Amino acid sequence: MRPVVAVMPLVDDERESLWMLPGYMNALREAGAVPFMPALTTDRQEIDRIFGMCDGLVMTGGHDVNPECYGESDRYGNLHCCDARDEMEFALLERAVASDKPVLGICRGLQIMNVFCGGTLYQDLPSEHPSDVDHHQHPPYDRPAHHVRLCEHTPLFDDLRVNVLAVNSYHHQAIHDLAQGLVAMAISEDGLVEAIDRPESRYFRAVQWHPEFLYEADEPSRCIFRSFVNACTL
Repeated sequence: MRPVVAVMPLVDDERESLWMLPGYMNALREAGAVPFMPALTTDRQEIDRIFGMCDGLVMTGGHDVNPECYGESDRYGNLHCCDARDEMEFALLERAVASDKPVLGICRGLQIMNVFCGGTLYQDLPSEHPSDVDHHQHPPYDRPAHHVRLCEHTPLFDDLRVNVLAVNSYHHQAIHDLAQGLVAMAISEDGLVEAIDRPESRYFRAVQWHPEFLYEADEPSRCIFRSFVNACTL
């Protein structure tokens, strides 16, 4: 049977609405999953039901992670946070780690997974990690912006079998301190952690770039989704 995957909702504050990029859904469907987007909720009974309905979780991009989640305050006044989303995703991640249910994180997903595990973030890369590498490219997003080096002896390297990968990029936060228990699977040209794995979990992996924009023409992006969906079938 095709596994069911819960894809975290994107939140539009101005329109007071939830929405979804079709790339997440289409890439998962192409990889063999049945994806759905749950409502944004902090109700524990609803979260339990959502968790029970799925075989895996995708932590999507979007809002900044509130720095209060890693013991800091907003230093630059340029963050756009969604506390309800942070709370919902923390609750789902707690359940996923406890039951060893597969999780794939993308962009913000990588960041909140790192924070959940005890790590910290650069709140604003231009302020805290200035670089010539383009981490916040302009559209279209289905083209590479920079390269990452894959770390050998990691699941991502084993899946893709390349040393260097061209990726797109659209973020202003990134991992500062990598959480204990996580390992880096890819590093950007300016030294940022661009992919993570939790070896103790069956599948708890994330990338900083956006394979949902690249998958139609990019085999490594399709491979990332296939690897996750395969884990959801076990």
